[in-house]
Amino acid sequence: MQRELQWFKEIQSIVPEWCKKSRNKDGETPSDVFTKSHKELAKQGEEWMKDTASSSSVVGSLIITIMFAALFTVPGGNNQETGFPILLGKKLFMVFLISDAISLFAASISVFMFLGILTSRYAEEDFLAYLPKQLILGLSTLFISIATMMVTFSSALLIILQGRWSVILPIILIAAPPVTLAMRMQAPVLVDIFISTYRPGILVKTKKLWP
Repeated sequence: MQRELQWFKEIQSIVPEWCKKSRNKDGETPSDVFTKSHKELAKQGEEWMKDTASSSSVVGSLIITIMFAALFTVPGGNNQETGFPILLGKKLFMVFLISDAISLFAASISVFMFLGILTSRYAEEDFLAYLPKQLILGLSTLFISIATMMVTFSSALLIILQGRWSVILPIILIAAPPVTLAMRMQAPVLVDIFISTYRPGILVKTKKLWP
């Protein structure tokens, strides 16, 4: 639907003004004909966007829940007198906190973007830029949250197991493939939408085609 709209806008930009307002024998303008002929495509696009946003928002919500809980169950526990984490001065613990916070914030942004898609009015013009940009930002922040979640997980293991690599490495290697697979499944979609949204115009106008 986005590609069709891009073609239509490009053609509109090079035709005379009178062509844009002219009507056919049924009294329809070019815009009316475009809307009528792409009604089914717009419906399919809406369904695909909603399905993608729904499944991705579930993942984002799970990450938010996990990362929020991790902030209150930090490795090493808290000092009973001050309430501060016991390992607060450790560099690895700071890596844990920072990656947890980034994952939480990125997942929150991602869920808000997907909610914006789910509640969109799905007007024809929305498919041109608004919805693709929402999806790009939502998927990008979701990937960031997944990546930083793995950093949080790995740093927590290093803190708890204190350098016991014979145990740490197998666990990380087992946990990494599902996350990598999830990112590989969505990455092509993100790349395609990004290229389609931000590439130069479809028609390269090197000269004026109409008087």
